[in-house]
Amino acid sequence: MANRKSLAFAAFLLIHTAFVNAQVLEPVAWSFKSEKTAENNYEIVMTATIDDTWHLYAMDLPEGGPVATSFTFETPQDYTLDGKPVAINQPEVKFDNSFGMDIGMHSGTVEFRQKITVSKLPVTVSGFVTFMSCDDSQCLPPRDVEFSVNIGGDTVTSSPADEQEAGTTVPVDKPRKGFLKFFLLSMLAGLAGILTPCVFPMIPMTVAFFSQGGGSKGSAVGKALIFGLTIVLLYSSLGIIVSLTSAGAGFANTLSTHWIPNLLFFSLFLIFAASFFGAFEMVLPSKWVSSTDSKVDRGGAVAAFFLGLTTVLVSFSCTGPIVGALLVEAASGDVLRPTIGMFGFGLAFALPFTLFALFPSWMQKMPKSGGWLNSVKVVLGFIMLAFSLKFASTIDTVYNLGILSRDIYLAIWIVLFVLLGIYLMGKIKFAHDSDVPHIGVFRLVLIIASFTFALYLVPGLFGAPLTRISALLPPRETSGFNLLKAISENRGSAAPGIMMPGSLAPGTIAGGTLTTAGASLCEEPKYADFLHFEYGLQGYFDLEQGLACARKLGKPVLIDFKGHACANCKEMDARVWSDPGVQQRLRDNFVLVALYVDDRTKLPENEVFVSKVDGKEKKTIGKKNEDIEISMFNTNTLPLYAIVDPEGKPLIETRGTNFDIQAYIEWLDRGAQAYQNK
Repeated sequence: MANRKSLAFAAFLLIHTAFVNAQVLEPVAWSFKSEKTAENNYEIVMTATIDDTWHLYAMDLPEGGPVATSFTFETPQDYTLDGKPVAINQPEVKFDNSFGMDIGMHSGTVEFRQKITVSKLPVTVSGFVTFMSCDDSQCLPPRDVEFSVNIGGDTVTSSPADEQEAGTTVPVDKPRKGFLKFFLLSMLAGLAGILTPCVFPMIPMTVAFFSQGGGSKGSAVGKALIFGLTIVLLYSSLGIIVSLTSAGAGFANTLSTHWIPNLLFFSLFLIFAASFFGAFEMVLPSKWVSSTDSKVDRGGAVAAFFLGLTTVLVSFSCTGPIVGALLVEAASGDVLRPTIGMFGFGLAFALPFTLFALFPSWMQKMPKSGGWLNSVKVVLGFIMLAFSLKFASTIDTVYNLGILSRDIYLAIWIVLFVLLGIYLMGKIKFAHDSDVPHIGVFRLVLIIASFTFALYLVPGLFGAPLTRISALLPPRETSGFNLLKAISENRGSAAPGIMMPGSLAPGTIAGGTLTTAGASLCEEPKYADFLHFEYGLQGYFDLEQGLACARKLGKPVLIDFKGHACANCKEMDARVWSDPGVQQRLRDNFVLVALYVDDRTKLPENEVFVSKVDGKEKKTIGKKNEDIEISMFNTNTLPLYAIVDPEGKPLIETRGTNFDIQAYIEWLDRGAQAYQNK
């Protein structure tokens, strides 16, 4: 009877695996064609049709994020590429907890275009697109889809995913929430610029200019509007220049990773911080200001324009770092973002001037200039110092210098924000500071915020992820000391009789005993110089090596199909594999094998092979592991967890993204028990 039940259960598992997990997903279908735009000028139109609930990552992503969509064109013959590929549809920007950053993604139908100039017809434009797609519960490894478009002859489009050409219609863009959010952020920056010592005292002088003379009310309103519009246009022009010269993703990548712009911004932020602390006064050449200021005396609309220009020039010594930081952020996204950002900044910056010019009586309700303005300047100096480290960290990380580690970075931030809190209490004074006879409510709130943020940073010194601000920090791997990692690595060597909650005694499983306990490895794992397990776990990164060790130790194998850029994989590691009970079972009951399907490390020549799945040559670790996943389980989803015997045969059903720790423990126990019962 027991044997019949076992056979029935085995049959159920086979059916479940065959019909539930047996799916090689292709949620993104590509089509390619050309459109003539002028004599000898064409555009290659690359359209992705994305299944419901799935998304495709955008072309411009921050450093350390998932795999961005990119297009590679073969060496052009009889044509030249004009600029970079651009996305016609604006991606939706969402915050991703796994990466700790805002990430752009496309859904529905998205169109990309590449401009080319043709010197001779007919011509064939060919290349491939690299992309990564995910839904709410799983990610697929990055894929390369080849294409070929003939121009001047019969149009041929080629795509392994979809041989049919998609329609030319593009749905209306979704509301551009990312633009709206950035626009509002830019307006807040503009309002902050008003409170700087270079700008705030200019408001009464501006109002005095519009109040003088006996012109009509309508004339005064017109001049005030021209004044405000001038400020908006001047700041917007900065954004337009950056938008027109950014050259898309290439510029964004250079700006965010190359050492020259990062060193430049790091130096500028240090200089501005020193100026804000009172070391010296930063002013534009007096000739610029005096030449524009002299035009103000002429009166009328021309005077209003030059007064706006003078206001921008005089204020730039204080608003410069704010504008610079805003442009850096803007240039790392869509090409329209710099224009939108500077328009929002200029609009908010000009609004108070214009309103007070229109309604001079409001001036009586304004706070008077005084020491509080210098305090604003000093606070901005502390913030400038803190953010300057972000540029230094980028240089250190990208070029592997190993100078500015995560713990040093955090230590500097902690000191800066503690000093900021002490300064706000009046215990530290800079040049031009006034005495602080008492602490107001707003200053008290800032003091509490400064010390609270400093305390929030302290656990990061010992390995805490600090997810909320992780995009601003160096990688955790650069930390000189990680207490959480040290604790997890020593859990297996705890004193006899001491058990972690939810853990099992070494060598035991639910309902039985393994013949071999411990987490020892049979040999040095391949690729261990750049691949590793979290929490002190040990295992292999090559399936053949892991299976060989399992045969020697008499254990089942847990295969973890994952990816460097897989958000759900990272979240499963953080939320499930971090549990002590899960870790105890992984150490004692299985041989672990982690197979990264997106790793681009080249295989040795003697390991390159032709796949039996698609007949293509596999030259990288990732392509090899993806082929293993598809051939063994007929799926390419990530993450995928499988428990197999030492011969590679599945023992129970596979498992994907599921953050239920208890259910995962039960699944591990069933897999270990199935091996014992075999």
